[in-house]
Amino acid sequence: MNESDDTSSPRIRDLPESERPREKLASRGPSALADAELLALFFGTGRRGQSAVDLGRSLIRRFGSLQAISRQSVTELAQFPGIGPAKASQLAAVFEVGRRLARERYREQPIDGPEAVYDLLGAELRSLNQESVRVILLDRRANLLHTTEITRGTLDECMAHPREIFRQAIAWSAASFILVHNHPSGNPHPSNADVAMTRRLRDAAELLKITFQDHVIIGTPSETPGSLPYYSFKEAGLV
Repeated sequence: MNESDDTSSPRIRDLPESERPREKLASRGPSALADAELLALFFGTGRRGQSAVDLGRSLIRRFGSLQAISRQSVTELAQFPGIGPAKASQLAAVFEVGRRLARERYREQPIDGPEAVYDLLGAELRSLNQESVRVILLDRRANLLHTTEITRGTLDECMAHPREIFRQAIAWSAASFILVHNHPSGNPHPSNADVAMTRRLRDAAELLKITFQDHVIIGTPSETPGSLPYYSFKEAGLV
């Protein structure tokens, strides 16, 4: 059936009340909604011949998941039929709000292990198609002071100079720091370059009397039992 046909998709108001996203959220909570229904509440309206829920489903089918959608630029999202610049900008803002909420939590509780690092930056770094090197700056209680991107590289390689990392640490009067970067391939196992960079940072940190807490590589969750979606140099005994 032609997408422009008004009968190609039922309107949300024509659905049984218990199946309408807004009513379902009010009665059962947001966790009861499917991803497409959450997007529908955000969109508010669909397009000609397509309800807001179906627009959400189409977007998920096109990109594969909410995580994949979050990787797209505003320009790429705006080109999707039924989205446009306004909805694309709002959608990008929603994903950024989620990332900032994750950061806020660690201003009052310590980042005391790679699990916390993964919780803080994992979703954001998994969404990138390039390697990104971040530094997490911590106070004396290991609470978050600041996190910033040091550099972003190609699909396979991203180099960061220790000078840029320590410049940030000194500027924020950080007591310690954690280096974090992602592997777009999904495999968090370190490369030889990753090991060499970690050793350089460890040696420089000792000279500057700034504690180098860890270097964490972010990958993607694996179906292999017991495997982790990250690699911690500290847990491996290399920091």
